[in-house]
Parts: sequence; C-alpha cells; structure tokens
Amino acid sequence: MAAAGEGTPSSRGPRRDPPRRPPRDGYGVYVYPNSFFRYEGEWKAGRKHGHGKLLFKDGSYYEGAFVDGEIMGEGRRHWAGSGDTFSGQFVLGEPQGYGVMEYKAGGCYEGEVSHGMREGHGFLVDRDGQVYQGSFHDNKRHGPGQMLFQNGDKYDGDWVRDRRQGHGVLRGADGSTYEGQWHSDVFSGLGSMAHCSGVTYYGLWINGHPAEQATRIVILGPEVMEVAQGSPFSVNVQLLQDHGEIAKSESGRVLQISAGVRYVQLSAYSEVNFFKVDRDNQETLIQTPFGFECIPYPVSSPAAGVPGPRAAKGGAEADVPLPRGDLELHLGALHGQEDTPGGLLARGHAPHCPGACQRVEQGCAEFTDVLLGPPPPGYHPFLFLDSLHKKAGGRSRGGLHPRGTPPTTQEPPGGSRPEGRATEEQAAAAHLGEYVLMIRDVTTPPFLGRRLPPAFKHLRVVAKRAGQPPHVLEEGPEASSSWQAAHSCTPEPPAPR
Repeated sequence: MAAAGEGTPSSRGPRRDPPRRPPRDGYGVYVYPNSFFRYEGEWKAGRKHGHGKLLFKDGSYYEGAFVDGEIMGEGRRHWAGSGDTFSGQFVLGEPQGYGVMEYKAGGCYEGEVSHGMREGHGFLVDRDGQVYQGSFHDNKRHGPGQMLFQNGDKYDGDWVRDRRQGHGVLRGADGSTYEGQWHSDVFSGLGSMAHCSGVTYYGLWINGHPAEQATRIVILGPEVMEVAQGSPFSVNVQLLQDHGEIAKSESGRVLQISAGVRYVQLSAYSEVNFFKVDRDNQETLIQTPFGFECIPYPVSSPAAGVPGPRAAKGGAEADVPLPRGDLELHLGALHGQEDTPGGLLARGHAPHCPGACQRVEQGCAEFTDVLLGPPPPGYHPFLFLDSLHKKAGGRSRGGLHPRGTPPTTQEPPGGSRPEGRATEEQAAAAHLGEYVLMIRDVTTPPFLGRRLPPAFKHLRVVAKRAGQPPHVLEEGPEASSSWQAAHSCTPEPPAPR
C-alpha cells in the first residue's frame, strides 16, 4: 500500500501553477497577486506587449493591443457592471480616438471619443430609436447637429448640453415647420412657423409660445349692423392680441361666417317674434353673449363660377336675386358639437371658400357679398307686426298669425304687397328683423392645438329703400369715418408733402 501511495504523485505528473513572476518574452499567462487581474497573451521584457486579453475579477475584460504594459491601440473593452462594450482605439487604458460603443440598455454610438466619453463628431442612436448626427462635448450633444425623433420630427440646428439652443429648423411629422431661435429645447426668440393647417406666424416666441398670437376675433362695425332686405353686405374681421393690437404676425387661419335667429324674440327688439321649427328640423340651440339663444339660420354665398350680385351688370339685372339653386346654404354651422369642418361635411354642409370661409391675412379678413337666405324648410316665421300695423293705419297691436297659416312672405309697410320682381326678391330674402352673425375659427387642425373663441354681432334686416347702398351701418360714433380708419386693416396712405 505504501509503495502504491508513493507512486501516485509521480503518476499525476508535475503540478503547473501560474508563475509568481510575469513571463519575460513570448506567450504566457499571469495572475496578479491581488487576484483581480488575469492576463493571457504576448509578453516582451516582462511587460504585456502585443496582442492579449486582460480579464477582471468582476467579469469585465479588455482584448486587443498592448504596448509596454499599457492598453494602447485597437481593442475591445467590456464593462460587466453596465453591460456596455466599446470597440475602437485606446490610449493608456481609456477609449480615445474613434470607435463604436454598444449600450446594453439599447442604442449605440459611433464616432470620436476622448477619455471614454463622446467628444467631437459622432452618430448616436438611443434606446428609443432616435437618431442624432453631429457634434458632441463632454458626452452630450453640443454644437451643430441633426436629430430624427421617435415621432418623426426632424431638427437641424444648434445644441447646448443635450438641449436645442441657438438657431435651428424643426420639421414636424405633421408637415409643420419652425425656423428660428431656441432656448432650453423650446422656441424662444425670433422665429417663423408654417403650420400644417396653413397658418403662418412670424415674430417673437417666449417659452415655446407666440408672444404676438391672436387670442380673440372681433367683428368690426357698430354694435348693431343694419342691412337692406335682400342686399349683399360685407363683414370685416380682425384678430386681436391680449392687449388689443391687431395680430399682424399671424396669417392663414380659416374663419367661417354663420348666422342665427333668436329662438324666442321680444317684440321690443324685432318685428319677427320667433320661428316655429318642425320637430324633424329642430336644431341645437346656440348660446350667445347677448343673453338669449339662437337657432341656426342659412347664410348664402355665390356658388363657384357664379358672379355675385355686385359683379353683375347694371340695370335691371342687378336687382334680380340669384336662383335658390345657385346659393349654397350653410346650416348647422353654429352647432356646438360640430367643432370641425369634418362635422359639417358629415351633415352635407361643406364650407365654401371664399364664400362661407376666409383665410386671415396679417390679422384681417373680409367676407364679401354675404346674403341671408329665406327661412329654410321647416322654419315657419310668426310675424309681430306692431310697427307695421301702426304705419298701415292702426291694426290690432301684437297680433300673431294663426299657427295653421304662417305667412310665406313678409308684408311691407302699408299692408299691400308689391308685384312682380319685388315679390320674388322678398320671397328669396330673409324676413325683416334681427339676426346674429357669428365668426368661428375652423382652422384644421387647430393652430398649436387651440382655436379662437367665436365672435358675435347683432344684424338688423330693414326694408330696402330706393338708392340705398348694399351695406348700411347704424348711425353713431362707431360708424363714423374716423372710427373706421382707426380699425382698418389697411394702413392709411402717407399725407402729401
């Protein structure tokens, strides 16, 4: 047994432990005394030199070129803690020069590095798939660069420490474009935007918002506009800022003109008391700022290719109303639930530009040849003929027509109806009385996610008199020439020298 035991060690062969000293030259394996490093590779004069692999106790490693015991040249470094890997150039153990960094969390970087950080020009793909190509400093996007965002937006401009700052151009995935100054990743300073809706803005931006943006719509003119029955009229509109200045920096909003009639009118205000609406034609009531509700009333504009009344030749032809088939009626434009032109299209009331809709130019818009049509089918007017009866010679005050026999045309002062063409004009025109005009912002999609609140204006239809101009404003200080000049969108010509 002893002999057998003595022979066992010799049968196993000599034990090969790692050398206590590094190899001098050639290929060798050496484990450092602290057991944290293990090197396997080429040696020269007792130093790591050539190609080798240095392993760390935590699982990290470097494999590549060594020079005089230092990590130097091309190699690959893996960090076990983060899971990141760099392949490229090294100087004194640190990534330096050019290389590719692959991140365990997702994404990669290819470009210039210094002391292990992104520095210089490079190409970065982050974990969300967003791509940046441009300058880096201290591991951050810094200097000129381009970026493609996850939502499809593209930015080309200046960066400061990972934020867009300086001058840059943003092209949105929705087709909008902004060009101008940036600060801390938002529009700030002088810049211009061409929105996908067609709205353009050029001016000052503060914290991502236009400083001179329109906040409300104003319909110019006196408190109550008077128009002759059956005559076209014009409506001038301005977009105002918070402090009352015209928003001349803004153009392109789409405004739509609509009309309404009082759901229940008082005799002190109008000869038309109210409309009885058939149950099948009942519309959503419209709340106005005047303290009463309205139901939609048709606003008509010349159809495409059909000249308006003002464009017709003089003489008798100018007084002939357009046939009803040539008018595009816009009912339902005031519905609260129909907030977009798409809702109108669904009901068959497509906005007709430039008749029912107009685009704003430098904060101003004008609707021309606007007409109130006759009551639509299902709208039966009840006439309050107080003032007319007085003029006719003392008929009973405040009489309403019987519900079963609503009138189809309105009687003129004096109690007799004109014959021929005048009768046809009245049949194709709105009844005398008060109406409400409304201008709505129907820009789609809304500019910067917000539409302007609607604007309202009283409109009074009066009997047409011989020689009366198409659009008559109520007398008063607001109707004076000085008032119109002060609120005009067109600058006055310079005074002659």
